[in-house]
Amino acid sequence: MAEQQQLQLLSEALQKFQDDLQSALEARQKLEAQQSENEAVKSEFDTLSDGAGIYKLVGPVLLKQERTEAVSAVDGRLEYIGKEIERTEERIKDLQGASDNKRVELMQLQQKMQQQQGQVAG
Repeated sequence: MAEQQQLQLLSEALQKFQDDLQSALEARQKLEAQQSENEAVKSEFDTLSDGAGIYKLVGPVLLKQERTEAVSAVDGRLEYIGKEIERTEERIKDLQGASDNKRVELMQLQQKMQQQQGQVAG
């Protein structure tokens, strides 16, 4: 019966790792979408003439913004998002490794239980 409980605990732990992994993958997708959006804004800045106005949406109001301030803000966001993607990638790698280890542990316990059942039946 103790092995049955251990099997249940391993299954629950594996499920938790898989849920965490799914959340991390979704987070990475959101970050990549934000990164693409900010890169598109940055490329738009490159096509603007020096005298073109840049406006920032703050709530329901558009506020005029200095070009250097806008470019700096986008560059800062891109840098932050890049670091977050790296951090998320590392977390995904860690979760995949832990999940794989838990899966192996679970399979070994299942095999052990099957062998014991075979010995009892035989």
